[in-house]
Amino acid sequence: MKKIKEWLSGLSFRTGVVVLLMCVPLYVMSAVQFMLPISVEAKGVLWVVLFGLAKTAQYGGLTILGVDGYRRLKLQVASWRNKKQK
Repeated sequence: MKKIKEWLSGLSFRTGVVVLLMCVPLYVMSAVQFMLPISVEAKGVLWVVLFGLAKTAQYGGLTILGVDGYRRLKLQVASWRNKKQK
C-alpha cells in the first residue's frame, strides 16, 4: 500500500487535478442511473460501481495532489473567483 501511495504522490499536479475532477461526472452518473428503465438489481450494481469509481477518483486525486497541491489548488480557485468577480 505504501508503494502505491508513493507512486501516486509522484505524479504531477495537473494529473491530480484531472483525476480529482473525474469524480464529479462519476457522482452525477451514479445518481442519474436511477432514472434508467432497468431492473432494481441492475440499478444497484451500477450505483455500487459508479459510486466506487467516484470515491476512488476522489481519494486518488487527493493522494496525487497531497497537502501542498491541495493548498495550491485552493489558491488557484480563489484567484479565479476573484478575477471572475471583477
